[in-house]
Amino acid sequence: MLVFALSIVIGLFVGLLGAGGSILTTPLFVYVEGMEPVAAISSSLLVVMAASTFALVRHGIRGLIQWRTGFVFGLSGMLSAFVGGRIGAHLPGEALLFAFSVIMLFTGVAMIRRRKKPEVLRVGQIKIYRLILDGALVGFVTGIVGAGGGFMVVPALVLFGGLAIREAIATSLLVVVMKSVGAFVGYALKFGGEASISLNEKISFDFRIITLSILGASIGSIIGSLFSAKVKPERLTVAFGWFVILIASLVFIENLIDITLN
Repeated sequence: MLVFALSIVIGLFVGLLGAGGSILTTPLFVYVEGMEPVAAISSSLLVVMAASTFALVRHGIRGLIQWRTGFVFGLSGMLSAFVGGRIGAHLPGEALLFAFSVIMLFTGVAMIRRRKKPEVLRVGQIKIYRLILDGALVGFVTGIVGAGGGFMVVPALVLFGGLAIREAIATSLLVVVMKSVGAFVGYALKFGGEASISLNEKISFDFRIITLSILGASIGSIIGSLFSAKVKPERLTVAFGWFVILIASLVFIENLIDITLN
């Protein structure tokens, strides 16, 4: 039940901030459940898809999602996430976790720095080409390590999509769902051989753990989306940014010790 309880907490951040799912779910699967890195990343993408979808529905009912902007960003991110997932599925587990910790570190720092002056972020004109370019870049990074996408999406939607911060948080959920689908397909499916498309036999999915995590994260995301209008996301994001940096440091040190001892 530990994975269920922790997944509720993860879902809360997804509902409140529009991101944070894979950043916490992958370490949960690796260090609490003992999954291999590739399996943990691909499994976390399923959890993030489910939790983000539930939160997306709630924000959609409130009319906060800018669908056109989200689909432009999400489509480019989805395609590049697929490419990143194909690459990540063939990388050694140690390399993935190192890359994951680095992305977490940069994400945590970006979260802390970008929330200091949220008022200046809003612009009035959509910059389509920047949305597409940023979507492709963020999607590729997300595809490889399965994390770091959501907190890169929100400021891009504000700066280049012309959205207010709460609209950006809500719309980022649509982008996260699309990128997660692309990355998961890149990780979990194998193309070619006797069957044109088949599951990647190198990945072993523990669907009992995945189901518990999806259930917990979905419940948490619904609760988080209910309170998102009452919580100042700027303050919460800064606090969460420091937490992400702490987790990133622990993951980096853990892998460094393992490599040194082996």
